[in-house]
Amino acid sequence: MILLRRLLGDVLRRQRQRQGRTLREVSASARVSLGYLSEVERGQKEASSELLSSICDALDIRMSELMREVSDELALAELAQSAARDAVPAPMRPMLNPVSVTSVTGRPGERVTIKRPAEAVDVVAA
Repeated sequence: MILLRRLLGDVLRRQRQRQGRTLREVSASARVSLGYLSEVERGQKEASSELLSSICDALDIRMSELMREVSDELALAELAQSAARDAVPAPMRPMLNPVSVTSVTGRPGERVTIKRPAEAVDVVAA
């Protein structure tokens, strides 16, 4: 399962880091507690539209830019998840937990590596 809050947090963190700013600076500018902003960046809290607006103002980016980048990340995550599902033979699919797949490499008919956070599983793609 792809969690939007995690993708959103990743994009916000990258935006902040690109600017060379600290959590403390952005939280003060956005008038959001440091801890809460940290949880949003780590994908542990769902940010309201008002909070996102404040963070975007503090980062001097448009909310549409933020959402566009999140949308692009979501599309890539969906493709990776779909590729992971397609790379595993049908009888093995119930054993595959798509939440834990981080990447898939290979082409149909070749050996495919499905990487998970703590392991790698090799299968032959159909």
